Amino acid sequence: MKVLFIGGTGTISTSSSTLAVQRGIELWLLNRGKRGIDIPGTKTIKADINNETEARKVLNDMHFDAVVNWIAFTPDQIERDIRLFSGKVNQYIFISSSSVYQKPAAHYIITESTPLVNPYWEYSRNKIACEERLMKEYRENGFPFTTVRPSLTYNDRLIPLVINSWSKSYTVIDRMKKGKKILIPGDGNSLWTITHADDFAKGFLGLLGNRQSIGHAFHITSDEVLTWNQFYEEAARAVGAKAEIVHIPSDTIVKFCPWEQGSLHGDKSVSCVFDNRKIKCFVPDFTATITWAQGIRRTLEWFQADKSRMQIDDDANKLWDRMIAAWEKISA
Repeated sequence: MKVLFIGGTGTISTSSSTLAVQRGIELWLLNRGKRGIDIPGTKTIKADINNETEARKVLNDMHFDAVVNWIAFTPDQIERDIRLFSGKVNQYIFISSSSVYQKPAAHYIITESTPLVNPYWEYSRNKIACEERLMKEYRENGFPFTTVRPSLTYNDRLIPLVINSWSKSYTVIDRMKKGKKILIPGDGNSLWTITHADDFAKGFLGLLGNRQSIGHAFHITSDEVLTWNQFYEEAARAVGAKAEIVHIPSDTIVKFCPWEQGSLHGDKSVSCVFDNRKIKCFVPDFTATITWAQGIRRTLEWFQADKSRMQIDDDANKLWDRMIAAWEKISA
């Protein structure tokens, strides 16, 4: 099977790229080559997909069994891909997001038929618009798309806790080790799922070339459901620390950090439990096996193997300290 990944070296996609090669897929990666991540066994097409003229030139008349765009976020990018790949691909997979689901959900168990509506996050609304455009093209012209909706997914290089520095994610672990207070939205008892990218890849690879999946949407997550308190407490336990937790309402956090509105109100501050029966029906051998307790220790081992990886976000630390102090003052 000949497959093109647009991107392919990101947090989620690297695991899928690695597993695809292991399974004997002829994998091509189209990217700008700026991440510095080498995946042995892949073939590289160096180009900027957002430069349609350049992309068309390098792709030329290539035909693929499947094309996966890991980095499409807006409807205009979908329009471009439809122009580039119509008639040249047997399956086009769009990477959407589980944040497209109704927020707050009318029912806490999320299935692929849960309504798509998110008034809090433009990112999610754009993903919904992308899905709608693909469905229209499928209905009117037979464009063979499949949608995949990852939830919060991490790899060995990312600590995916809800309030953290995403560019320097060791920051919250450093606070735990130093006995500093950490904050969690609400009372910390919202139910959530965090999925390791290696587990996601097992479900995802089963959809590649799967003609029965055309026109369908799937989320692929772990079946392990924990509260945010449990996620933080286990991370602290993994480094021999105690999580000194301060609970702050999401509304208050957003007043200090307006950019968190989408991520909190539109996603992580409400309970989400994902029903994975659909992906297991289409990919019968899919099972997520990496627990949070196992996965966070793998990630911490990666950071601890090289101290230069343990970068700290000083600005985030100052903001969190200020937020915690203000909240403790008014709630005393």
